[in-house]
Amino acid sequence: MLFTVGALGLAPQQQAPATASRSPALSHANGIEALRARVRNLPADPTGWSSLGMAYVQQARSTADPAAYTRARAALRKSLVLQPSGNFAAETGMGALEASLHRFSEALTWARRATTSDPYSAPAQGVLADALTQLGRYEESYAAVQRMTDLRPDSGALARASYSWELRGDTRRARDLMEKSYQAAGTPSDKAFALTHLATLALETGDPNTAVDLANTGLATLPGDPALLEARARAHAALGQNRQAVSDYTTAIAAAPLPQYLLGLGDLQESLGHPEKAEEQYNVLRAQDRLRKANGGVADVDGVLFEADHGDPGTAVAMGRTALRQRPFLAVHDAMAWALHRAGRDAEALEQADLALALGTVSAPFYFHRALINEALGRTEAARTDLRQALNIDPHFHPVDAPRARAALSRIEAAR
Repeated sequence: MLFTVGALGLAPQQQAPATASRSPALSHANGIEALRARVRNLPADPTGWSSLGMAYVQQARSTADPAAYTRARAALRKSLVLQPSGNFAAETGMGALEASLHRFSEALTWARRATTSDPYSAPAQGVLADALTQLGRYEESYAAVQRMTDLRPDSGALARASYSWELRGDTRRARDLMEKSYQAAGTPSDKAFALTHLATLALETGDPNTAVDLANTGLATLPGDPALLEARARAHAALGQNRQAVSDYTTAIAAAPLPQYLLGLGDLQESLGHPEKAEEQYNVLRAQDRLRKANGGVADVDGVLFEADHGDPGTAVAMGRTALRQRPFLAVHDAMAWALHRAGRDAEALEQADLALALGTVSAPFYFHRALINEALGRTEAARTDLRQALNIDPHFHPVDAPRARAALSRIEAAR
């Protein structure tokens, strides 16, 4: 899923202007430099500042550079100073910025302002949909996606529509809409985005060969894109092509050391019997978490799951509880369920696991987590059903957990 482990947890947002180039970094740099030249020439133009702010938001999301978020906020605030009211572009940008920082209540506030300033702005409706989705207000988010699609059925609207159906477990419709998003994409970045998620949908429904092909197509369009590299790494790992998987993860991390990439490579190295190499990645994750705490940030899904498996489960529960208060989203319920299970609190864990699957989402990790919770509670038939479901969805869903799922299923069936 777009929101499970290894993912950013967001539907696509308004894209900054992009130009064709040999790498994502160059594309961002070229586009940003042009926008910086514009605000130097027209320093009193609020639209120029809002465009620059959104470009920095996109750069930050792609490169994991915290300084880009600071620059984004400064540019968007400058636009709002120049035009305090009715500035829907800057208000939309602020919503996208807050959503990228996982401050979804603040993102919703800005999105409401933007849609009030301009009810006919499709990008503002998109940011509204993103915030509502992550706040667990799913029916409202579907309505916002529909409004966005009615206003402008472009690549971003179609991608969000795909995501809304993926949440509800309709992977066929999600795939069809993401293919339409790809066909409608007007920039290399938009095409790469759609192909990344088409590859992810293929991978997470048990088709790693198609995932590799789609990722290769995307990398031909935008070489070095870290999200495409991660998707291809996961597909190579599922196919047992471990050398290629390690290489792709390593290249993705060099471009953008996002937690899901680090955790993905660490878990792959662990599954290959390379504990020291796994610890290299886990240590970077621990350093990132210390920085998060120092800055007062809230842990995301990857941080909660990592703490549950490689740290202190009690701490993971506390992290998950804080995360749920800010983001009562399906993937956070799943992470909280796993943290509670690891802490030995399985009755509470089952409640959270059921919430994670409440919309009918097709997710092998979600079913695997609930299966082990059910087994711990003595609900062996429910555990057996969930394990079969997880392995039917994707028999290679995780380099460590998929073998654990097969072992648990064999153990349960042997005891029948």
